[in-house]
Amino acid sequence: MFDVLIIGGGVSGMSCALILGSAKNKPFAVDKKIGIITHQRTSALQEALFNNAYGITPGKLGSELLSESIGHLSQLYPHVLQIADEKVLKIESTFPNFTVVTNKKSYSTKIIIVAIGSANTFAIEGLMGYVEPHQKTIVEKQRIQLKNTDHKVAEGIYVVGTLAGWRSQLAIAAGSGASVATDILTLWNGGVDSQSHDSIKK
Repeated sequence: MFDVLIIGGGVSGMSCALILGSAKNKPFAVDKKIGIITHQRTSALQEALFNNAYGITPGKLGSELLSESIGHLSQLYPHVLQIADEKVLKIESTFPNFTVVTNKKSYSTKIIIVAIGSANTFAIEGLMGYVEPHQKTIVEKQRIQLKNTDHKVAEGIYVVGTLAGWRSQLAIAAGSGASVATDILTLWNGGVDSQSHDSIKK
């Protein structure tokens, strides 16, 4: 049983996983089981080139960021279980006992974070009732989003990145994932506001 399972290994999903993983020494997070299904094949980053993203060296390829983020997560936060080469097909049951069904296995989790793109090919059974037209892209692109309030779709289900209705910018997607991670940390901390920072003073 995962405490949280992230679906998608793009910018927003990996950003969320990194923040959650970095909180491992906080008393309220030390025993939490975190997983991420690192499906990246359809990520918009596969064809991206970054010259205008804060903190990223100009000329960096999105494909490089994708592979580097997996290594980063594995090296610093190996307790976050990475599930590779699986695609989510269905979500069953309700909070706090969800079942996430992939093309290979099934996983139990208390919280789900959906972090895949906003293409209209979205087809996760159990979430289709939340699909609506994307509010911040041109109509011709036929993008979709999941209905949500401040990233929350339903009890125990969150959505991040472009699928949450945000525009397709790396900084926005990363911030969306980080925002939900801090919401989860706050939830685990009994509702007391929480973040996860490192400092050279420590």
